[in-house]
Amino acid sequence: MALPLPLLLVALLLPAARGAETPQYTTVHAESDFEVRLYRDTVWMSAPTPDIPSFHAATRLGFHRLFQYLMGANLNSSRIRMTTPVLTSVVPGAGPLQSSAYFVRLYLPVKFQASPPVPLPELNLHPDRWPSHCIAVRSFSGYAWDNNVVEEAEKLAMSLSRSPWANSTKYPSKNAYSIAQYSSPFRFIGRVNEVWFDVDCKSTGVETY
Repeated sequence: MALPLPLLLVALLLPAARGAETPQYTTVHAESDFEVRLYRDTVWMSAPTPDIPSFHAATRLGFHRLFQYLMGANLNSSRIRMTTPVLTSVVPGAGPLQSSAYFVRLYLPVKFQASPPVPLPELNLHPDRWPSHCIAVRSFSGYAWDNNVVEEAEKLAMSLSRSPWANSTKYPSKNAYSIAQYSSPFRFIGRVNEVWFDVDCKSTGVETY
């Protein structure tokens, strides 16, 4: 049976990206079930996926557009190396009929951080510039599906509520959480995923860059 094109692209690219660039960070707090990282200023290419009611479908379709951008669908015709993770940000209740809204993002390599190639207009992509900030991270294995990403976010929220970071986030709220995926769809064992919450560094005295 032939694989859907976006799934095949992820399968081909992610194994090759094991040594790929990832956004740089410093771990500023660690517990048994989560850690807090301080990320540097970064630029990501973002694919909004309006009117898509599914986390899984939004990730698949958003990545397909980002893949075209990597392969040269930009005004410079630049080929851009794959990075990790594939990051899907979820904004609960911001979509049509109070569904979630999704944004699929790829970190841009250092070579393109200062001046990202402009995507072709029909791709509906835009660069997101993230200032240095803290992110609470919970790792989980297996596949990231619609039926488990919310559960993983709730587990991270519970862990944070029992930690010194309890007042640093307001989940659940309109603030986005994100699911970071590092593994090929055909990696069945040892899959690596993370759920990310933005948290307030200053609430615990951590200084940003």
